[in-house]
Amino acid sequence: MAEAIPAKKPKMSPDEKPAQPVAANCAHWVQRKKRYCKMEPNKGSLFCGAHEPPSEATAENAEAERIPCPLDPKHTVFKRKLAKHLTICNARDQISNLPYIHKNINAGEELDSDNLQEICEYEKLKLHELEDEEFYRVIDKVKQLYDTHIDGNIEQLQLQHSSLEEPLSHSEYGPETRKHLVQTSALLGILEQDQQLVDNTSFIEFGAGKGQLAFYLATALDTKQLGESQVVLVDRLSLRHKKDNKLTNKQLVQRIRADIADLKMSELPELQRTQRNVALSKHLCGAATDLTLRCVLADKEKCNTDYILIALCCHHRCSWRSYVDKKWLQTAGITPRDFVIITKMVSWAVCGTGISRERRKAMAEAATHEEPPQQEPTQRLSREQRELIGYQCKRVLDYGRLEHLRANGYQASLKFYVSRDVTLENVILLAKRDSPKVQ
Repeated sequence: MAEAIPAKKPKMSPDEKPAQPVAANCAHWVQRKKRYCKMEPNKGSLFCGAHEPPSEATAENAEAERIPCPLDPKHTVFKRKLAKHLTICNARDQISNLPYIHKNINAGEELDSDNLQEICEYEKLKLHELEDEEFYRVIDKVKQLYDTHIDGNIEQLQLQHSSLEEPLSHSEYGPETRKHLVQTSALLGILEQDQQLVDNTSFIEFGAGKGQLAFYLATALDTKQLGESQVVLVDRLSLRHKKDNKLTNKQLVQRIRADIADLKMSELPELQRTQRNVALSKHLCGAATDLTLRCVLADKEKCNTDYILIALCCHHRCSWRSYVDKKWLQTAGITPRDFVIITKMVSWAVCGTGISRERRKAMAEAATHEEPPQQEPTQRLSREQRELIGYQCKRVLDYGRLEHLRANGYQASLKFYVSRDVTLENVILLAKRDSPKVQ
């Protein structure tokens, strides 16, 4: 007799909660993670210190009043301890005494109040609400710029590195793990072909995250016995389960916790150990690419950064303030309002269904509550047309970055470094500093 297959548990609705947590856990429901907080509750309470609900002082305990933290109302604090809490809260705007931290040094020229207000208003725009005249005018401008500057000029540069042959041979790895290994192998293959894996070099990985690229890069340096080189990881977050912690030779890596917007490379002590620098990143989101280019170019003479390799992505997160070549865009007829519209259109290249995340969420909630879904706005373009225009929008933004690098003495180009079936974000920005001319 066949064994009965247990019925699948029905999916929880966004607002639904499971049974109460075990007594040892805090009773706060973490909506983003769809589970209860795992911290231990305070004595005599159902909640941990961070999630204790606001409460008023009582006659029995005049010091028990808790209020929402002014910096982050997601957690509470005893009112009597507020002054001290504000000096140590993780949400505070921290002022660093580190010599290489200069607030917003790479953020771009600060917008005046009028321009800032305009940009904020533009960011509220929805593409389906644009008038046809403006909608098609922006698309035509993008097509013109793409045809003039980019079409046919992006070459294939798909390589692999021997240090990842063994990890890629593991058949048990899933597609998500494999695709990241393939991309890392491709980036290291490019560094190898361009003879960048040499001694006395600091490889600075911007937006390093958990450090997979840095791990395999450091492994390659160790294999080549390039002990005078190092990998410097820059990220604004302190993450758990970092890959670089698993290196045998931990002397090859240095981690710097810093926002790229605030980093002054020439004052980073770690870079004084080597003669030259290579800037690289695997999937540096939107504005972070512009922040990185500003960071590198601001100190290109002192730091001798002669090679840049960035795998591009998330152009929807580009910002007008940080974008490196607003002058080129404006000369090409792109206004700040057009720029914001373009950063909304770029998602068409990779979003799959062509329906925004907000619309998908609203449709899912309507289905859960058995409500008739709102009618999706009539599409003015087919899905194929949207994907093509979204791709062209990405490349136009990237071309402005190339122009900025060329104006600063670099030979810069875009390359396809992996195939589209590995990732739709398969374009790198590659820049090599021009050799000084012999007099």
